[in-house]
Amino acid sequence: MIIVFTGNGKGKTTASLGQAARAVGRGKNVLMIQFIKGPWKSGEDFVEMKKRDDGKGKFELRKMGLGFVGILGDQLPREKHIEAAEAAFAAFKEELARDAWHLIILDEVNVAASLGLVKIPAVVETLKAVPEERLVLLTGRGAPQEFIDVADLATEMREIKHPFQDGRLAKIMVEF
Repeated sequence: MIIVFTGNGKGKTTASLGQAARAVGRGKNVLMIQFIKGPWKSGEDFVEMKKRDDGKGKFELRKMGLGFVGILGDQLPREKHIEAAEAAFAAFKEELARDAWHLIILDEVNVAASLGLVKIPAVVETLKAVPEERLVLLTGRGAPQEFIDVADLATEMREIKHPFQDGRLAKIMVEF
């Protein structure tokens, strides 16, 4: 099953972490690969999902992005961001082939695709080959229509109100 969480509203990564907690609680293994989020620490960097008493279920986070691309003081060459996104996509394909994960979350892959850091047709081709018993969840605003078309479930988070509108900065536990 392919799931897409997109839209300009808050909560895409947060919802995917809830999906991860649900899967781990059912004794399943979850891998989250972050495509954009860089070296700074977010709350999910400190999450340790408890395995069940029978030892089943684990969560692993791999932060592979280099941070925001072209905004908020980013001074890295675009090529570095492309290399990081391509490495994250290669890691996804490798882990998908290993069959060790019941759910793989591609956090911010929608943004990486919309920025041209990963090739949309390559992602779609890989998604079409995901075995039916496995779940892959794609997050990030601006999901390409091709991702939505291949998805079994797509949810759009729509911003109604956000503190940024009042000039307030990102808040720990809400944005990161």
